[in-house]
This record gives sequence, structure tokens and C-alpha cells, in this order.
Amino acid sequence: MSGTLPLSACVIAKDEGDRIEACLRSVAFCAEVLVLDSGSADDTVARARALGARVIETDWPGWVRQKNRAVEAARHDWILALDADERVDPALRAAIEALVNGGTLGAPGAPVAYEMTRKVHYLGRWIRHGGWYPEWRVRLFDRRHAAWGGRDPHDRVEVRGAVGRLGAGHLEHYTYRSMTDHLRQMIRFSEAAAEELYRAGRRRALWPMLVRPPFRFLRMYLLRRGFLDGQAGLVLAMLAATSVFLKYARLWDRVRRAREDGA
Repeated sequence: MSGTLPLSACVIAKDEGDRIEACLRSVAFCAEVLVLDSGSADDTVARARALGARVIETDWPGWVRQKNRAVEAARHDWILALDADERVDPALRAAIEALVNGGTLGAPGAPVAYEMTRKVHYLGRWIRHGGWYPEWRVRLFDRRHAAWGGRDPHDRVEVRGAVGRLGAGHLEHYTYRSMTDHLRQMIRFSEAAAEELYRAGRRRALWPMLVRPPFRFLRMYLLRRGFLDGQAGLVLAMLAATSVFLKYARLWDRVRRAREDGA
């Protein structure tokens, strides 16, 4: 399956048997396709290996650490990083191939990382507003000059050097299988985010609970014109506000429990 471009495509996965094949096929032009699986109960691992990917089965230490594990385990210095619900479209693939074949990638004075546009498929349509598009993300980078950072679950690639842009094509993001899937992930993300805030010394939750959810809704739905995405835009803005509320409600509960425990 693997191609010839001197890149390592790094994918983290768990229970992605229904989506892993499309993801891996979209990066088959890379010389290495590496999957870090954190305990899938379905056939994710079997499907990935059947397509020729190198699979490492491991535990789950969190988003940032897991993605850095994949980067460190890769056989090439240039990394193309994806989640299992993402795919490189043909135009983006052509842009990456042009970088490599034209001698630009890794050349003296050239960028050490590249950002690309990600577009999101949600509730049966591509989302074009609400701050979800265009969504520029660094996903192609030289690991000698970049690494995953940020705060779980909101990871990002932190780069020490110049960042270029790939103006053609998209990284396609097929976010949630269903509304139920979205709600489950909201709960998981809010718990992780609250724990990270607590570890960072944040203790005040009441004021953010009151102010930040309505502000998030107004920003997405009105200021960033989420209403142009129809009912999907309304649902996204409402759920985004709810997610913010859950994060600070969980932070409040975390502080309350720590006080009761005498921590």
C-alpha cells in the first residue's frame, strides 16, 4: 500500500474499523503509514494491517502524548499527521507531491511545516461557516522542528521555524457518525478539558459557566455566520455552547470534590 514519498503518515485510532480504510487509502502515497491503536475492540487493527500499515498497539495517555508517540515512532522525519476520521483529498495529495517532487520540501530556507485547509462534514453536509471553514491546521511538518503541544483535548502542532501554506485541496474531516456520537465525544472532551484546567491551577468556574456559553453561541451563529449553514449551523452553535458549559461545570465539580477530600 505504501508509496514512495519520504513521508510518514501518522494516524491515532481506537474503534475506527468503519473509517480507518478510507483514511489510510488517502495517504497511500507516503512511504510509511503508521497507526497507533489504543485498545480497539473492533477490527481497526486487522483492517489497518491488511492495507499494509505498520500498527503499534499501545495504551491511551492523552491526545498530545499519543500523537507525539506516533511522531517519535515514525521512520521518516517529515510527518503527515491525521486522525482516523480525516482524509487527504486528491487536490491536497497533488499539492504535497508537488512539494516533494519539486525539491521544495526540506530545502534550505524552506518552511519546516505546512498548514492545510480542513473542511468538516457534519449532519449530511459540508460546513462552510461558524468558524469551521476555512480551518487552517499544521499537519505536514519536520519533527526536528515541530511537535504536538497544546492542552488535551485541544492539541496543536507547535513549530520552531517558518510555516508555509498548501493552498490547494482539503483535509476532509468526517467528524461524528451520529448525534449520539457527537454527544458522547462532548462528554469525553469536557471531562478531559476540565481536568487540564484543574491541573493548570484554574479554580473559578461560576463566571465562565454564565458568560462563555452564550458568547460561544453568538460568535459561531451570528458573528461567524453559522446561520448560513441552515439547521446544521444552529445545532453546531448550540452544542458548542453546551460543550463550554459542560467543561466549566465539570471544573466546578472537580474543585468541589477536591475540597471535600481535603486536597
